[in-house]
Amino acid sequence: MSTISNAKAVVRDYYSALESAQTSDDMRTVMQGATASTYLWRGFFPFGEMHSCDQIVDRFWAPFRKAITSMQRREDIFFAGANSLKDDGGVWVVSMGHLMGLFDQPWLGIRPTGKMVMLRYCEFNFVVDRKIAQTAFYFDIPHLMAQADQYPFAPQTGVHMVQPGPQTHDGLLYHDAPEEDGKATLAAINAMISDLGQWNSGLSLEDELRRTWHDNMIWWGPTGIGATYTIERYAKQHSGPFRAAFSERSSTGHVARVAEGHFGGFFGWPNFTARHDGGFMGLPASKDKVDFYVIDLYRRDGDKLAENWIFIDLLSLFHQQGVDVLGRLEQINAN
Repeated sequence: MSTISNAKAVVRDYYSALESAQTSDDMRTVMQGATASTYLWRGFFPFGEMHSCDQIVDRFWAPFRKAITSMQRREDIFFAGANSLKDDGGVWVVSMGHLMGLFDQPWLGIRPTGKMVMLRYCEFNFVVDRKIAQTAFYFDIPHLMAQADQYPFAPQTGVHMVQPGPQTHDGLLYHDAPEEDGKATLAAINAMISDLGQWNSGLSLEDELRRTWHDNMIWWGPTGIGATYTIERYAKQHSGPFRAAFSERSSTGHVARVAEGHFGGFFGWPNFTARHDGGFMGLPASKDKVDFYVIDLYRRDGDKLAENWIFIDLLSLFHQQGVDVLGRLEQINAN
């Protein structure tokens, strides 16, 4: 079994055991058995960085599982590989999909519905010596809020929906893919990042995007921005407005960038900083720069990118600009 296959097995076994755990003590036992002594967990606002399995269970998993009962993981993408940015001595295993269950009790101030909900997630797990040393667990809380009829933002430029997996239905790479396919995917992602990091190619936005994207690309954006389809509509409904709203964008900083087969992605902590000049999602301008915490996953078709699933910590972005979305919701629901 290859090093990559071994790492995949570690994560799949961990997922199975965690989902079978019924009590907080069971969850702690599972996490402590699967993780390294120097474990680092990163999660979207309001969670942040945590190092203790007890803390992770007490703050995230136990309250979430109490609120979202009969939980099951519905995985759409699963792949793994070495970090292309540096030799960090292990394998990054990537999982994306939804955590589905019944919303039976309040969570983070969000009122329960007693109905099915899906928490859209993406997770990078760093496996070293058959232990998980780091986790980046990014989840779209506003997406869950919208399903519970408690949408927190101004109208979206894209569209809200429970998002499907790849059009090709081949995103679960439980068996290793050919190495050359991953290299081609990584090359396409790196070319796109080079264009994105410039914002000054001299081309029109649409022509710049066409260098690395298919014309009928799909951008599966987070709730608050929404999904959009084709280069033309992506430029109008997200990329153009986003670039117009921000200036002084820093260079891109990723913790890990991984590809296998036709799938790849990255995450940062943060990915970049920028100054908000006003207008993004109805927010006023900021005098200080704001941090963007992001996961991007991609599907390559040929030598260009065809689909992009993106997770942006919008609750953190709003909080940095003085808007406590969850706190406001909790106050409203308390009345």
